[in-house]
Amino acid sequence: MTLSPAMQDFILHWGEMGTRWGVNRSVSQVHALLHLSPDPLPADTICELLGLARSNVSTAIKELQAWGLVSVKRQLGDRRDHFTSERDMFELVRVVVEARREREFLPTIKAVEESLDLATRDDVTPRDVRERMAETLEVMKMFDTWYQQVARLPRGSQLSLLKLGARIAKLLPKGG
Repeated sequence: MTLSPAMQDFILHWGEMGTRWGVNRSVSQVHALLHLSPDPLPADTICELLGLARSNVSTAIKELQAWGLVSVKRQLGDRRDHFTSERDMFELVRVVVEARREREFLPTIKAVEESLDLATRDDVTPRDVRERMAETLEVMKMFDTWYQQVARLPRGSQLSLLKLGARIAKLLPKGG
């Protein structure tokens, strides 16, 4: 496999975006390569194509497997493991969103709940600050409830909602 300039750009950008999402650049680049590759790749090929050390690639693959984004494929006559990214883009995005919810959003809701609980029991937190914390918690929980409701819908319904986008506003009351 040879990386075209467009493939290199994609991989480099995915790596850069990964760092902004809190993911190691090498992990993101390995994922980008596996995402673009039409066939599963062994770790040594990943190392060669990306110019990464074997230890970096092994660590990246383990992390991506933990996220559920990469799986192992075996090939007849080859003792090496070959790796591939989740091929279904909808599923890939769903896995990432759910993992971020679990790792970032839910712990933040819990932290705001604890802060609000502490604020309601002390005598020093001003009432307007407690109200702001309560509003923050209420809105965060509202978004999380909405997400959970949409996540339970059949995939076809989810896709319809995504395609409908902002046009749904036409169905809602004006000024509300």
